[in-house]
Amino acid sequence: MDIGIALLITQHDFNTIDLAVKVEELGFESLWAPEHGIIPIDFKVDPPLGQQGGVPRFYTEGGINQIIDPLIFLAGAATVTKKIKLGTGICLVPERNPIRLAKEVATLDQISGGRFLFGVGAGWLRGESEILGVDFPHRWKQTREYIDVMKELWTTETTEYHGEYVDFPPLVCAPKPVQKPHPPIFVGGELEAAARRIANYGDGWLPRARNTSEFEDPDKLSAARKHIEELMTARGRDASKLNITMWDAPHDRDMNHRFFDAGADRVVHMLNTTDQKSAQEDLERVAEAVL
Repeated sequence: MDIGIALLITQHDFNTIDLAVKVEELGFESLWAPEHGIIPIDFKVDPPLGQQGGVPRFYTEGGINQIIDPLIFLAGAATVTKKIKLGTGICLVPERNPIRLAKEVATLDQISGGRFLFGVGAGWLRGESEILGVDFPHRWKQTREYIDVMKELWTTETTEYHGEYVDFPPLVCAPKPVQKPHPPIFVGGELEAAARRIANYGDGWLPRARNTSEFEDPDKLSAARKHIEELMTARGRDASKLNITMWDAPHDRDMNHRFFDAGADRVVHMLNTTDQKSAQEDLERVAEAVL
């Protein structure tokens, strides 16, 4: 059973890389980091979140608006660890330049010796997305093209691309990832839309374990897995390689077993860091509860 930990690092006055060492010492299988590039002061929020009272205070008062860059953090973690896998949960792909992102992902995979897991998403916060150049109404279409660009850059020596969002003449982008053809791509999001995206270009699914969606309930996850596998097979893809990683699971060993029994391959627990001492203690507490 693969059990990972996601660190929401919102304080910057201690050596956060030391936490990666602790994660590996405790026996977690993987370390994950989330992303928000910026948090605008004036939010633009689409329904249904806007109908539920707007953006949570956690996003504006010392929480997610303070998180560090996931790729740089994971690169640092790669230099002080040997075994744990390192993942983005998730990387907001359309907010980044796909050529630069392809190089950054490949470099991180090189530094880590092939331990990188590429969790991807398109974002939900309209204000953030628009400031960073995202075509928000069509952000998943933009994301798919960016991923297509990155796959080309990872798997060809000389790459040329002419698309709706990306257009460039022949060029060379190096290094290439250690993992072939590229690090596994985990798609975040709700089942029906995520299933189609996984079938088309993903290798795994990152559903939220705490979501109220019936397909993400432990007892019904097996049906979701079967659905995704059928879509992958219909598109001529190898469904046996599908990896379902439950995201932000309750710190409950019995619940983990229910997820695994229902078809999950990995469970990831979220931890919000405050200071180094508390973070170390919280990691030990979570490890005792779930490992």
